[in-house]
Amino acid sequence: MSALRSVVAGASGLVGGCLARRLASDRAFGEVALVVRQELPSLSPKLRQRIVDFGALSPAALGRPDTVFCALGTTLARAGSEEAFRKVDLDAVVHLARAASEAGARQFLVVSSLGADPTASSFYLRVKGEMEDALRALPFQGLQIFRPSLLLGDRKEFRLGERVAALLAAPLGWAMVGPAARYRPIEADAVAAAMVRVAKGAPPGVNVYESDRVRQLSTGS
Repeated sequence: MSALRSVVAGASGLVGGCLARRLASDRAFGEVALVVRQELPSLSPKLRQRIVDFGALSPAALGRPDTVFCALGTTLARAGSEEAFRKVDLDAVVHLARAASEAGARQFLVVSSLGADPTASSFYLRVKGEMEDALRALPFQGLQIFRPSLLLGDRKEFRLGERVAALLAAPLGWAMVGPAARYRPIEADAVAAAMVRVAKGAPPGVNVYESDRVRQLSTGS
């Protein structure tokens, strides 16, 4: 079997960076294209960077990928407004997915959020739900949606709300069992590990992985 051609969007972020490192060391994947807004420090000769405008992304910018990983995302505080947030977490993701479909990608794997729902009262979760619905309309052989809970990891930027939530949730993680297990904070690298594993299996259709299932996949169970 030939090595998979893949694209990663969001490699400057927490999950995307973990994805890039894992793909660089995984022999199942050939050359990996990182589509980025600005150049990143060199990570591996296997990772080739392509500077793009996600608002005007063309299929040609992606090459001919088998698999596209999307870890694009921001926060409302960093974006500065609801409109700016939607441009990243909804518009940029959907533009990427459309370009990926036109470029011939068979699999699209995306990081969403636990609780994503287009009817949610939370603006953040509502946008994530709208994004998922838009992706479902595209003709991928496989659409893999990952819904992690609070992400843990070494971020380049300081997010006070997430840092406080992580400090409060970590001591209670052991008590989150049964249905509550899906709310445990999860390491970003575990999400990346689960995405890589699913990409290799390439299950058909639309598949949603809630945070507890993501954790199981990351450990091979």
